[in-house]
Amino acid sequence: MRTKLTLGVAAFAVLALTACGGPAGTTSTEAPEETGGASGTGDGATSEHPYGLEVAEAPEFEAGTTMAELSEAGAITIGTKFDQPLFGLVGPDGAPEGFDVAVGSLVAAELGIPFEGIEWTETVSANRETFIENGTVDLVAATYTINDARKEKIDFAGPYYEAGQALMVLSGNPEGLTGPDDVAGLSVCSVEGSTPAARIVDEYGAVLQATDTYSNCLDPLRNGQVVAVTTDNVILAGFVDQNAGEFELVNDGETFTEEPYGLGITKGDDAFRDWINDVLEEAVADGTMDSLWEQTAGTVLPTPEFPAPDRY
Repeated sequence: MRTKLTLGVAAFAVLALTACGGPAGTTSTEAPEETGGASGTGDGATSEHPYGLEVAEAPEFEAGTTMAELSEAGAITIGTKFDQPLFGLVGPDGAPEGFDVAVGSLVAAELGIPFEGIEWTETVSANRETFIENGTVDLVAATYTINDARKEKIDFAGPYYEAGQALMVLSGNPEGLTGPDDVAGLSVCSVEGSTPAARIVDEYGAVLQATDTYSNCLDPLRNGQVVAVTTDNVILAGFVDQNAGEFELVNDGETFTEEPYGLGITKGDDAFRDWINDVLEEAVADGTMDSLWEQTAGTVLPTPEFPAPDRY
């Protein structure tokens, strides 16, 4: 793998001043401000990469592959969350920040595409498969749990991280919740179309208050409309950190599922999937993933042991 960390690059700030949670289907067509002009040539001559990655110079790919097409175009559209602290959160400059963003930009860099050549599209839980299937995006990096139902429609590279479902409550845990078994018959907020939303209803009997983005669950929790918010522990940890003193995780964030995060791509594109898995595998081996984590989610969470890709 040609991507290496450059020295002396400042850590990319993760927690932005404000979150942006648009409606499902909303897209961003604004790339980060170009400095030096993102020509799409992949020559690495644009501005310093915000995550300290080097852009591959003139990478070579087999003609007709997705890699060759994207590399030649010098541009890629990546779907990600815009309201997820630590993983995908819109910053003051309008560009998203976080670990998913960093991993997406790693793939782009290996294609010879500079950060300025990435178009970030807001992709919420309910539209991720649709955006991949209809070509709105080339790739989705959006706290995207790999499961068999989704694999019927799209393919996944990875996993590149393993999270787990948890519960977030008001500080002090006024309902005294100790785990998911305590939410039967109670109102819990989560995102429509997400794995955590289905599980908390089907397996634990909660009454779901569904919304389109997790940030829209915060006010219902504050005003008592729901007793908890549920999704993956890393997402909830970001909200706890961002809203100091307001929320806490039940049992210090103890998880009750395994949620392997993958990069979503078009179904049947085996060459692209295998290549991304190679990129992820080498990034773990050479310490690049550790660095990307430490610049983003690692400002709050300990560095994990990253999983090996599932080469199904």
